[in-house]
Amino acid sequence: MEFLIENGGSNDSVGDQINIGIITVSDRAYNGEYIDEGGPKIIEFFTEIMESKWTTFSIIIPDEKHIIEETIIHSTDELNCSLVVTTGGTGPSKRDVTPDATISIADKELPGFGELMRTISLKYVPTAILSRQTGVIRGNSLIINLPGQPKAIRETIDEIFLAIPYCIDLIDGPYIETKKESINPFRPKNARR
Repeated sequence: MEFLIENGGSNDSVGDQINIGIITVSDRAYNGEYIDEGGPKIIEFFTEIMESKWTTFSIIIPDEKHIIEETIIHSTDELNCSLVVTTGGTGPSKRDVTPDATISIADKELPGFGELMRTISLKYVPTAILSRQTGVIRGNSLIINLPGQPKAIRETIDEIFLAIPYCIDLIDGPYIETKKESINPFRPKNARR
């Protein structure tokens, strides 16, 4: 597997360093029929909001369940990604199998992530109810299925990220900090450093 690696975070970084997997699931992007905009949109988000040091491992793969499973497992178990974000393959068509692959490798499901993302997207399009996005835990990693459209990615990740750092705390992942002027995630007072 060939991952594109990028680093970021402040030189005066606070918190712990985090590895983040970014998996674009798309037959057409994988085959070079169009340029992936989802993965770069996610990296743009982390560049804007992260105070802690971070490394992203990005890859484009086809809509094949076993490849999605293998890529998520490699990201969590081999690359030690505490957060894995997928984009694409969450709809009802036959080739949309990202949530199925995600659930199949999970230790626990966190359906609230999908519920919130659908609620957010329903403000913009009635077809948001067709999305099967979800969130799961595998070991010490949180895996989130984002929508495939760059605009929808940004609409949803801005809101769901409010719960992500504390979720990562609870599964014994790194303690990450954000630029508070960009996004201020929730942590109970007794969980703050």
